[in-house]
Amino acid sequence: MSGGDHLDFEIRPNPAPVGAAERAALLANPGFGRIFTDHMVTVRYADGKGWYDHRVEARAPIAIDPASAVLHYAQEIFEGLKAYRLDDGGVAMFRPDANAARFAQSAQRMAMPALPQEAFLQSLREIISIDADWIPPGEEGSLYLRPFAYASEVFLGVRPALEYLYLVIASPVGPYFSGGVKPVSVWVSPDFTRAAPGGTGAAKCGGNYAAGLVAQAEAIEHGCDQVVYLDAVERKYVDELGGMNVFFVLDDGSLATPPLTGTILPGITRDSVIRLAGRAGRRVEERPVSFEEWREGAKSGRIREAFACGTAAVITPIGTIKTPDDEFQVADGGSGDVTMGLRRELVDIQRGRAEDPFGWVSRVL
Repeated sequence: MSGGDHLDFEIRPNPAPVGAAERAALLANPGFGRIFTDHMVTVRYADGKGWYDHRVEARAPIAIDPASAVLHYAQEIFEGLKAYRLDDGGVAMFRPDANAARFAQSAQRMAMPALPQEAFLQSLREIISIDADWIPPGEEGSLYLRPFAYASEVFLGVRPALEYLYLVIASPVGPYFSGGVKPVSVWVSPDFTRAAPGGTGAAKCGGNYAAGLVAQAEAIEHGCDQVVYLDAVERKYVDELGGMNVFFVLDDGSLATPPLTGTILPGITRDSVIRLAGRAGRRVEERPVSFEEWREGAKSGRIREAFACGTAAVITPIGTIKTPDDEFQVADGGSGDVTMGLRRELVDIQRGRAEDPFGWVSRVL
């Protein structure tokens, strides 16, 4: 270490980076999560030694032993955040300290060692600095950052591993939904739940998502973009979408969103929405919202808008809701004014076009 908590990462530039012309062609239509930059970050951990060997190196396949603990017991966590090109040409992240804190909380829940938050933040700054040219142009373009860690110890035994590997990879992305920003349709799963009290719902671990793939496939079979889960105890209250939190806009202008009781992910975009709405004078209730309240509220006009939010999709309006027995729309099924207003406000802060009253934007370049 040097300079206080600053870490010295060994920089090993990719000897054969993608050429400028090929990169520009890829960035013209990057999609989401299909293209990756030239480099990755790696940091290793060993029990009794701690975190060591901090590197930035060429992105390459990982050599993994077939007996690595992660392949058998799924000890793994990840994060997701974005780097944005600012209007002045600089580059910034949005609330990376919140991702660092949640990464540490996920590690604790999965019995993994917590990477020091400054190491987490420095790893992001390093990969952004070396791969900034991969940020796509345009309003919806950004560099999606995926920090993750897994149990790398070669051992077949049910206990916390003694060795781990932390990595960061980066992917230039456009809109999460291929159609851009437009209302999505959601399927309310009648059979599957995402997480139960005491489970791993509040941790960002791969197992949560693997368990939801069959429900997401069911949603697609019914012509929907996403799945909505109800609570695991009563099958009555809305929890969250497959990868996003959910909000409801009521006829008095207030917002309601399911509370953080340990079964849903404490989304950073969710928290940002709550704080932006509160600053604008809107009342925000974190309370249980039953599916029946949603259905009846949409029909009566009590619920005027609904939207999903997350790092990948930002804020996306929900238009149509389907169940095995019913189908209904929120209002006219379009994009509501409150939803789109919050989205514009959030995106303008992220891209440096508006005042940042909370100090959320972390400039890198």
